[in-house]
Amino acid sequence: TWAEALTYNIHSCLPPEISTEPVWILGNEYSALTEKEEILSDVTSRLWFTYRKSFPPIGGTGPTSDTGWGCMLRCGQMILGQALMCRHLGRDWRWVRGQKQRQEYISILNAFIDKKDSYYSIHQIAQMGVGEGKPIGQWYGPNTVAQVLKKLAVFDTWSRLVVHVAMDNTVVIEEIKRLCMPWLDKAEVFGEPEREVALWKPLVLLIPLRLGLSDINGAYIETLKKCFMLPQSLGVIGGKPNSAHYFIGYVGGELIYLDPHTTQTAVEPCEHGQFPDDTYHCQHPPCRMHICELDPSIAVGFFCRTEDEFDDWCMRIRRLSCNKDNLPMFELVDSQPSHLVGVDAINLTPDFSDSERLERFFDSEDEEFEILSL
Repeated sequence: TWAEALTYNIHSCLPPEISTEPVWILGNEYSALTEKEEILSDVTSRLWFTYRKSFPPIGGTGPTSDTGWGCMLRCGQMILGQALMCRHLGRDWRWVRGQKQRQEYISILNAFIDKKDSYYSIHQIAQMGVGEGKPIGQWYGPNTVAQVLKKLAVFDTWSRLVVHVAMDNTVVIEEIKRLCMPWLDKAEVFGEPEREVALWKPLVLLIPLRLGLSDINGAYIETLKKCFMLPQSLGVIGGKPNSAHYFIGYVGGELIYLDPHTTQTAVEPCEHGQFPDDTYHCQHPPCRMHICELDPSIAVGFFCRTEDEFDDWCMRIRRLSCNKDNLPMFELVDSQPSHLVGVDAINLTPDFSDSERLERFFDSEDEEFEILSL
């Protein structure tokens, strides 16, 4: 059965002494011995975006398939799709095959369908990537796709997300709170009532990192695994050179991931936006990879729906940093260090008319990441 195959897939090739290790999926802990169906349901409910063929040409005359070059773009869709699921449906929502779906779910899928006017379609990501120095059809790195998703989220007025890409291995609390509560300055100037200050735009925090030179530095492995244990976890995008995966959890020394390297035919929406969704959910056991095989260039993602969730995330990260056994992958600071000037420190208007004129503040090539070392 599906569940038996999943359990075998998780346990196979693992030493007997760690066969009872907990399975962590995006902040949820499971036992592979007693919660096989729950693991299966959770993994299947994640949005699975793969290569597609026979979609409208990108840019009108470009590719009609992303096979061979779109894997990191699809991983970017998956990590943002998980954020939208948490935003509109909640982390505990589950997909059931053949069941009539909620309108919020249909709206989320429509945001990713392979056509030019979907918020986060392969068309939009590929064309926005041109502004990041990536011609259509060229492979992306984790940083590039993070920067592109940040720009595209400006147009998604339904979700009202703040997508923040934390550069230089540094997360600045003050900067994020100002982005998620942009009316704070207005409240101070014009004396707005306290209720206005309490509002919070849901945060998608993406942190591009390079955890070594050609191989991942083993000193970061335990810290990386603990990221999947946090309730705010959106997972990790990365993989092997020129082969991207969406990592959603781990068991023992192995990462669990969804693989976009399957080419499926593009789906056409039916009446009222409904369309067959079976191909957007991975219905075979998830893939596994030993964590030491991970390419050191990754982007870690977190979602904080409320300010309290962000404060809780900060507390958990600081607790991890205080553990001498865990080498931090990034720094969490209260205010912007004087030597850093981030893109978000500059007053960028959110008006759609200006969004296309945003300058490219960061070099997108993975080689330009600061190397983390002991």
